Amino acid sequence: MERIAVYPGSFDPLTNGHLDLIRRGLNVVDRIIVAVAINPSKKHMFTLKDRLEMVQMTIGDNPRVKVDSFNGLLVDYLKKCDTHIVLRGLRAVLDFEYEYQMALMNRRLDRAVETIFMMTGYKWFYISSRIIRDVLVSGGSVEGLVPDVVAKKLEKKFAKKQM
Repeated sequence: MERIAVYPGSFDPLTNGHLDLIRRGLNVVDRIIVAVAINPSKKHMFTLKDRLEMVQMTIGDNPRVKVDSFNGLLVDYLKKCDTHIVLRGLRAVLDFEYEYQMALMNRRLDRAVETIFMMTGYKWFYISSRIIRDVLVSGGSVEGLVPDVVAKKLEKKFAKKQM
């Protein structure tokens, strides 16, 4: 039986830490669905279309990785994908608290849901989409922390803001 994991997130923007988790996750499961979350209550830096495009361009034609979006409860999306596995990355104790609560709530909503936690690679331990945005807003460089496709989009976006 094929093991499919859903890796949900806002990916706003996608970082090299996210890519590392996808790469390593493929050592554990057969396929991964990178599920870009639609959250109307959250103010995103990039549109859903941009986020999906950046993830897809970065992933390329890997037949083991699918890029999709979802709205609503993750457990409902899992059912739609005919899987019960969630892949999540952990960087620090602070991540664990939040992720543990989410995993327990997902189990409460659907007893079949299993969450696989993977430690973030040491090179990306301090990176988050929020930190990337904060550095950019302050005029810093995120070179080497995000895929080249994302770096170009960020550069273009922040060049417009500085005009």
